[in-house]
Amino acid sequence: MTGKAKPKKHTAKEIAAKVDAATTNRGGGKAGQADRTGQEKGGHAKYECPHCKITAPDLKTMQIHHDARHPKLPFEEEKLANLHAVHVADSSKPRPGVKGSHKNNFVEGSSKSS
Repeated sequence: MTGKAKPKKHTAKEIAAKVDAATTNRGGGKAGQADRTGQEKGGHAKYECPHCKITAPDLKTMQIHHDARHPKLPFEEEKLANLHAVHVADSSKPRPGVKGSHKNNFVEGSSKSS
């Protein structure tokens, strides 16, 4: 008969990876959806297709989309809606990809007074 299995101890690297995954904004959820659609601050999507209203971050990506989805229509750059020109970014709102959560934003050394 074999002995009982020893419980696995987690490494510092594994724990740090879990903390990073838990506190870094990966763009999912409602905040990520608002960023992708450009509701609040323009988001990553800068251009909007005039035909199907899909968004793209730059002209080259929009041209690739247009060639793939609308091959019979001519690509007219001036008809693209620039979402960043319409929306003004508010600097007080959190930016996508900002590391850390709102709970953990404190000045080091100020949380403990020994």
